[in-house]
Amino acid sequence: MNNGDSRALVVAIDTSTDMLACALARLAGGDAARGRVELLAAGDHMCRRHANEELVNTLDGVLAQAGVSMDEVDAVLVGRGPGSFTGVRIGISTAKGLARGANIPLHGVSTLDATAWTAWDAGVRGKLGVAADAMRGEVYPALYELDEQGPHRLFERERVVKAAVAVAEWAELSYAGELQLTGDGLVRYGKQFDEAGLMARALDRELWWPSGEGLALAYAQDHDVATVMAGGDPALVLPIYTRLSDAEENERKRLGLAESAHVDTTGVADELAGRHLQLRPMGAADAEAASALEQACFEGTGHEPWTPSMFLDELGESVAAPRSWWIAHDDGKLIGIAGGMVIDKDVQILDVAVDGTYRRRGIARKLLAHVSYDAQMLGCETASLEVEADNAAAIALYEALGFTAAGTRRGYYGAGRDALVMTAELPLVLPVDAASPEPTAAALRAWPLAEPARTDAERAEIERRQPVLAIESSCDETAVAIIDAEGNLLANQVSTQIDFHARFGGVVPEIASRKHVEVIVGVVDAALEEAAASFGLETGALAPRELAAVGVTQGPGLVGALVVGVAFAKGFAYAAQRPLICVNHLEGHLYANLLTTPDLKPPFIFTLVSGGHTMLVHVRAWGDYEVLGETLDDAVGEAFDKVAKALGLGYPGGPIISRLAETGNPHAIEFPRALNRKGDYRFSLSGLKTAVMLYIEQEEKAGRPLHLPDLAASFEAAVFDVQYKKAKNALRQTGAKEYCIGGGVAANPHLREMMIRKLTRQGIRVTVPPQNACTDNAAMIAVVAREKFQRGEFSDFSIDADPNMTL
Repeated sequence: MNNGDSRALVVAIDTSTDMLACALARLAGGDAARGRVELLAAGDHMCRRHANEELVNTLDGVLAQAGVSMDEVDAVLVGRGPGSFTGVRIGISTAKGLARGANIPLHGVSTLDATAWTAWDAGVRGKLGVAADAMRGEVYPALYELDEQGPHRLFERERVVKAAVAVAEWAELSYAGELQLTGDGLVRYGKQFDEAGLMARALDRELWWPSGEGLALAYAQDHDVATVMAGGDPALVLPIYTRLSDAEENERKRLGLAESAHVDTTGVADELAGRHLQLRPMGAADAEAASALEQACFEGTGHEPWTPSMFLDELGESVAAPRSWWIAHDDGKLIGIAGGMVIDKDVQILDVAVDGTYRRRGIARKLLAHVSYDAQMLGCETASLEVEADNAAAIALYEALGFTAAGTRRGYYGAGRDALVMTAELPLVLPVDAASPEPTAAALRAWPLAEPARTDAERAEIERRQPVLAIESSCDETAVAIIDAEGNLLANQVSTQIDFHARFGGVVPEIASRKHVEVIVGVVDAALEEAAASFGLETGALAPRELAAVGVTQGPGLVGALVVGVAFAKGFAYAAQRPLICVNHLEGHLYANLLTTPDLKPPFIFTLVSGGHTMLVHVRAWGDYEVLGETLDDAVGEAFDKVAKALGLGYPGGPIISRLAETGNPHAIEFPRALNRKGDYRFSLSGLKTAVMLYIEQEEKAGRPLHLPDLAASFEAAVFDVQYKKAKNALRQTGAKEYCIGGGVAANPHLREMMIRKLTRQGIRVTVPPQNACTDNAAMIAVVAREKFQRGEFSDFSIDADPNMTL
């Protein structure tokens, strides 16, 4: 680590393209970037689709080549893209792990800038066009002027366009004949550029990708040694996005075409538990209601209310600058709106309004959090707004979010009605909230963290208890837990994404992966702080080097989500010099039962019922599993979600259907029980799901209102009866006297009660995990990691996520 030296040792990595860029450089004083960067070692090489397997080991080789250890590195530089979605996340997640594990700064750099600097370092001067591959017939176009000082941007912000659009734009430039081309987009779309006469001045192919040295040069262009060592909180580094996710864009289009802003459901209105105060993107169908809300909120003020046509114009595809508009609604009634416009790297807040009867519930804060989140995803770094100078309540809200006064516009709202101009840096100052959309909602802090001062007794106690940290990111929740050698859970933190996925009726993999990247450092920090409190330490959070090992879910799950957790864990473990332990997510659900029954021992029968898996397992010994049967189609949790979606009850469906079933008659409707034959341990739920859909359709055609509690209870009974009978038969066949259950659906109180009641009467000991350890969580991963740590079962840094892992 730097101790007042005027030089800084930095690691630079980028996996945004097929090139794995990795270099070690020394940054020193100097007037120009070239004079500040001394390359010490490099390991750049092509590694299509293998970056997660090769990155940490490549870094290890680069450090060894220079005779340097990670302890001597002062900071990490990482390419933020734009580029391959998965590639960007591998690089950033690994870099976040490295910086957090070593407690050193992390700084992000544009991959486009790094590519331009790679060309500059090879002697290229003049006009340069970088066409980076964005897949799907698109490129990230960027124009530069390269002089003796380095590349200078001729564009305001990164964007994505069809390759044909970039070709047409560049062909029309006054200096098209002088334009030199580079970028990995030329590999796929070079023919289109060639047909426009633009490839004649293309650079040599080996310069089409960024280099580790180019990354260091790009950073050094605007930063000196002092800024390398200042700030650099890894929680704040995000990928460069050029648009929202496809799912979010498609949802905006769907809402714009919708006739209604909500789903009408027959039955008792109050039964739509959990559907109050929902937030979603604004659609064209909301224009009339938004205008009416404006009229009511700003009556008697100098603000001129927006008309429906003005809102429709904001939502049109022809707007000159990107917009983000969000609404809040309660049982279909629009009660709040907020919107902003992206200009360069600033989001200008255009409007905020909340129904008077719903104020002081944090609705405006949540709406602005969503708008500012979208803005960050589109590259914004600041926010600005105008507010009436005498609106004390609004000004207090904005100040609490981090806005400060920047000036006054006299008479902006009419004679004698001034506007106070306020600005804020993004992210806004928001409370730490597991369900918050803000990607970096944690309070700003001094980074690097101060090293905790421990007494000899405290160090000895930590070493004796061997805390193991575990990370779980297989689906839509980022979770971190810490367990000690005796099996005591020292920390258990979860950041949920339900707020994002609910409006799509299920998990969207692209969104899930983004959220993991954004929150993983904050969740790890929270777990380290909680563990310190559990130890009774008062001198700071548990430090990475005080851990005994780092565990992580390797699979199965969503590949994009798993990749984030695995990449972060590898970087974190490597930097902290701690062993890495890979865990099977399914085995985690099994081991979760040890949290309530530590003396649970094989042989026993285990039922896994979750959103992605349904299986019956004969556990003959720890690590020796015979899968007796699995689902042929939908998993149990998936069936609950689909039925809830058909009823307009929202996502996730399990908890909502469970609440409805509490007052329903499970015998009211006779739904089918598929594959309910003795000796057949397979499951099938598609027929049951179809039967529920047909019943809903028949009742609606007959004009009869659905009785939701009866429908929910009957559906649950059909699912759980099959689970019970297959478990009972498996216990008899194997002779096992113990039974346990796991997975998200295992949190259902009716399933838990039924299994305990019926099987206990037959002399079977039934174990159920804690309810908070049923859904995806890191506590169960920590239990497995602890067992593997004690057996010395470690993984090397070449492992990758395995989305298809089985028991």
